[in-house]
Amino acid sequence: MEDTKKQTEESLLVKKREASWLRWEVFIEEAKRLGYIAAPMAAVILSLYSLNVISMMMVGHIGELALSSSAISISLCSVTGFSLLSGMSSALETLCGQAYGAQQYRKLGTLTYTAIFSLMMVSLGLSMIWINMGKLLIIIGQDPIIAREAGRFTMLLVPTLFAYAISQPLVRFYQTQSLTVPVLISSCVTLALHIPLCWVLVFKSGLQNLGGALAISISNWLNTIFLGLYMRYSSTCSKTRVPFSMEMFQGVGEFFRFAVPSAVMVCLQWWSYEFIILLSGLLPNPQFETSVLSICLTTIATLYSIPNGLSAAVSTRVSNELGAGNAQASRVAAYSVVIIAVIELILVSGTLFASKHFFGYSFSSVKEVVEYVSSMSPLVCLSVIIDGLQGVFSGIARGCGWQHIGAYINLAALYLCGVPVAAMLGFWFQLRAKGLWIGIQVGAALQAILLFLVTSYTNWEKQASLARQRAFQVSCSGENLLV
Repeated sequence: MEDTKKQTEESLLVKKREASWLRWEVFIEEAKRLGYIAAPMAAVILSLYSLNVISMMMVGHIGELALSSSAISISLCSVTGFSLLSGMSSALETLCGQAYGAQQYRKLGTLTYTAIFSLMMVSLGLSMIWINMGKLLIIIGQDPIIAREAGRFTMLLVPTLFAYAISQPLVRFYQTQSLTVPVLISSCVTLALHIPLCWVLVFKSGLQNLGGALAISISNWLNTIFLGLYMRYSSTCSKTRVPFSMEMFQGVGEFFRFAVPSAVMVCLQWWSYEFIILLSGLLPNPQFETSVLSICLTTIATLYSIPNGLSAAVSTRVSNELGAGNAQASRVAAYSVVIIAVIELILVSGTLFASKHFFGYSFSSVKEVVEYVSSMSPLVCLSVIIDGLQGVFSGIARGCGWQHIGAYINLAALYLCGVPVAAMLGFWFQLRAKGLWIGIQVGAALQAILLFLVTSYTNWEKQASLARQRAFQVSCSGENLLV
């Protein structure tokens, strides 16, 4: 009788613990933890992205050719460089985040050096593509005038590749430890210096649009130097800062096992929008269509900084808790961030829609361009919501370590569905830029739904067990992380 009573009490206690993650108090507490990471990271992402935006805004006031060529250049640099390096470095959100949660501090520092070394080697190969970007654009059928200007712009962005190869792993190094303040200060100082620097190089030096590219390169290197100096001399990094050693070369295999699917996941997402920009160059009046789509893309990418900050926060929270073996806490973080994201996206998209007649003037003074951008504002607002949701689900994926599943989802949703629909609407139905944008959003909506389903059916206890194994092993075998 007593045994039965004891078993009943234990069963009730287990059920109570399982249901505790749904309580309002638990959500509020987790929201505070997420906000502590997300708010600074959103500001960091916005500040660093603003380096490109500010340069494009200043270059855009020179003329349509300057705007369209710089837009093509930055788009292709994103496709062939920035997206790849960012995607590969996001592997550290799994490896370093789970190592930090398991208190394997030395491994965190070593993996950061491994990532920097690996990305520098990748950047050497990428720089060869960038140097010949103008010729490649002509080969793929772009307007020769735009292609030549874009090639010159890209040449001056080559130094940014190597700055990115260092700064991206450093950002993840800080992020996975929830050390967001130094990253925030570095990015804000960089942005403050970039504004006058870009103005001088674009309007006063005689370089015009090329001055915008040079300003981006200089500012990215300044940010990289700031981050490196803080890591080297700050006492807050004393537990995770390790000296250079041959040990970092031993982790190259482990890094690439996660970096490759991470890069594929991020690149497929990133490339889909850049591919739409390239398609716009094949439409009638390519300078006009490219300018309109580049403004829309720049707008949603700027507003994406907030859900991107939430994505970074949930990736850190999930990976840290899984590394510590706290399955239920990881689950709470995942569901809490979705609720926060929904509220934020509704507010932001509503504000954007209310200002639809004005935000186009930030990028161009051509009335026809601004009016077309205004007509596309409902689609842009919808894009803000869809992309924000898939962004936070992607953060959960990185925290858990199932980037390979995210890669398959992105491939199916964006390239087997989104891009074909976009091409059909843009060219066959002659909806031009608007058709291209509608099509890619169909794919993005499918992507968000599939990522939500994967998250919903994740076995958090199994994830925690695998994360602990990974954190205490030199290498991992890339097990199946789902139910």
